[in-house]
Amino acid sequence: MRIFVTGASGWIGSALVPELLDAGHQVVGLARSEASAAALTGAGADVVRGTLDDLDVLRETAAASDGVIHLAFKHDIAFTGDYLGAAEADRRAVDAFGDALAGSDRPFVLASGLAGVAPGRVATERDTAGFGGTTLSARAATADAALALAARGVRSSVVRLSPTCHGEGDNGFLAALVATARDRGVAGYVGDGANRWPAVHRLDAARLFRLAVERAPAGSMLHGAAEEGVALRDIAEVIGRHLGVPVASVAPEEAAAHFTMLGGFVGEDCPASSALTRELLDWEPVHPGLLEDLDKGHYFSVSAA
Repeated sequence: MRIFVTGASGWIGSALVPELLDAGHQVVGLARSEASAAALTGAGADVVRGTLDDLDVLRETAAASDGVIHLAFKHDIAFTGDYLGAAEADRRAVDAFGDALAGSDRPFVLASGLAGVAPGRVATERDTAGFGGTTLSARAATADAALALAARGVRSSVVRLSPTCHGEGDNGFLAALVATARDRGVAGYVGDGANRWPAVHRLDAARLFRLAVERAPAGSMLHGAAEEGVALRDIAEVIGRHLGVPVASVAPEEAAAHFTMLGGFVGEDCPASSALTRELLDWEPVHPGLLEDLDKGHYFSVSAA
């Protein structure tokens, strides 16, 4: 298949492109910069220049492709105060892809998130994420819209990714926790630290996206969670040991000040199952788990902080 990938030079995308190429697919990646275009060309993908706001480019490229995997999201504005703006841009892109693929039975795979889907209990693929009218509800609505494309003749699916898609080179949540521990001189966790995060290695996540575009049935909700939940205290203990700093509890009311941008999230309990996904697609994660990966030490170089 010729597969159009947005976010193809990003954290998951840069693992997905070789995954697709090794499986015999052709890849065309959306690039918004010369650096991204060069990286994609070097990886063996074709390139189309544009951004998520170039809706005509998205429609035309999707129409000329055998399938679409939409990974891109405006994280740069989402985490600097305009999450709603990022979610609205994402929705417009999904609608454009839906228009291009309607009636074709071609696959469309959307990346979404697991955090907050079912707080305090193990989320499953059957759970609907409402988020109670918060700004996160806009992205959940986009996932619902993607699944609804099945009624328009699109083989649509959604992959809800773990908040920790880890691996060497990760500059996400784990890297932020390491940086906070280094700056504060303590590896912290909130309360008793028993709250859990699901986790997946980015190479296992890439394989899941490949399986989804190849054979996920229309309307499938999928979970990119290799581990159901890793306790935050266990994460903090590995960080503390590698940095040589104490491990300590942070009171919930002090979490925002201590963890800054992670303050509203680091205390959340959001475990998630991927049992239905594994059964449906025969997906079996094979790469190191979060604690094993963290213990390898690559998160603790100065450049990773």
